[in-house]
Amino acid sequence: MERTEIGELNARFAGSRPEEVIAYFVERYGDRIALSSSLGLEDQVLTDMVCRAAKRPRIFTLDTGRLFPETYSLIDRTNMHYGIRIAVYFPERQAVEQLVSECGMNCFYESIELRKRCCQVRKLEPLKRAFEGLEVWICGLRREQSVTREHMQLVEWDEAHGLVKLNPLIGWHEEEVWNYIREHHVPYNKLHDKGFPSIGCQPCTRAVEPGADIRSGRWWWESPDHRECGLHKH
Repeated sequence: MERTEIGELNARFAGSRPEEVIAYFVERYGDRIALSSSLGLEDQVLTDMVCRAAKRPRIFTLDTGRLFPETYSLIDRTNMHYGIRIAVYFPERQAVEQLVSECGMNCFYESIELRKRCCQVRKLEPLKRAFEGLEVWICGLRREQSVTREHMQLVEWDEAHGLVKLNPLIGWHEEEVWNYIREHHVPYNKLHDKGFPSIGCQPCTRAVEPGADIRSGRWWWESPDHRECGLHKH
């Protein structure tokens, strides 16, 4: 895709349903498009949509080695529910061992720099391998989620990874996500029922009070404008 086409696609699909957007891109890119899933609510919605649109959907997730037991359980439940096999990418063993040896097991609490280094080892490097052979990656981002995402578009060029990023749910509100989950009986992480609106690695995620900012339980010791792992630079 030419970068100049991105603006045209945003205009073309303005106001379109996510299912229509996904169907178009799946038809156009075939096995060169994949859903990157963190197993959150939005990604579960997209998993359902992608499985309806593609005969052989490409879906992958990143296992950082620090996920919640409920998240691991959801991987198996999702595979069984849709008859698929989500590809799981792990960090390089030597890189994790070096990180822990040099900085400690929970060094990410000490500084933003060390937290980002942990994310680099456990998320960004495996993500680079997952992207091999792809031209488009589907993400579950929504503008409502945080201040770092409020200016994102439906279709974007990801300069860092050299790919087109597709955000079919970018304009959805949380209520719309839950409505889809319930209407289509989509399996979801049980932690969402325990005050976890956003779920990542276990040491970096905590429950929040009802009505609190959706991302406030992620890296809660940092300023809100820093709470990204580096996957979604804008």
